[in-house]
Amino acid sequence: MLNKQDVNYISHAFAFWDKLNEGEKSRILNSTFPVQYEKGARVHSGSNDCIGILLIKKGELRVYILSEEGKEVTLFRLRDDNICILSASCILENITFDVHIDAECDSEVLLVDASAYQQVCLKNIYADNFTNKLIIDAFSEVMWAMEQILFMSFDKRLAIFLLDETARSGSDTIELTHEQIAKYVGSAREVVSRMMKYFAEEGIVELYRGGVKVIDKKKLRGLVP
Repeated sequence: MLNKQDVNYISHAFAFWDKLNEGEKSRILNSTFPVQYEKGARVHSGSNDCIGILLIKKGELRVYILSEEGKEVTLFRLRDDNICILSASCILENITFDVHIDAECDSEVLLVDASAYQQVCLKNIYADNFTNKLIIDAFSEVMWAMEQILFMSFDKRLAIFLLDETARSGSDTIELTHEQIAKYVGSAREVVSRMMKYFAEEGIVELYRGGVKVIDKKKLRGLVP
């Protein structure tokens, strides 16, 4: 059951809200449910799993692809006030790869039923245009991740990740293991550990059990193209 705060959140999250008629608004509201995911929970599992549109009120979701060998490649992460469109894969045409989504921490979302949302988009050009923009933005993130993996040296990729994390958290200390960082940057733990050791020897970071502290951002930025 949605409360007043949820309804206000939806009306602000969907930029097309004022362009909907009362029937379309009711269709979305009656098909939206608050859901909580615990840290580590699987939110979405491949193209056969179509749970709907996710409005992230609080928390963090990781979107990734999974190889046949079980290797995970993180495409991007979604945080407070973001919208996840790839979780509604059944309404997206020409999706040819399986996307998985996990909760990185305890998260609160509003889940909009995919079928109800699609019906609104079919009749309302503003909703449809908004959705197309979400899809374009998501695939831009995917292409950026692939570009880094395919064409960028690992030291640069790791430097970008560390800088992004410090900017996101507002802290020079990153509470992530080498295994977790490897998942985010699409590499192996051993590769991350070797590069982290090199960064430490260069005085760029300090390593400790379960995390890393950036101590020279100037040197780190110097690695980024």
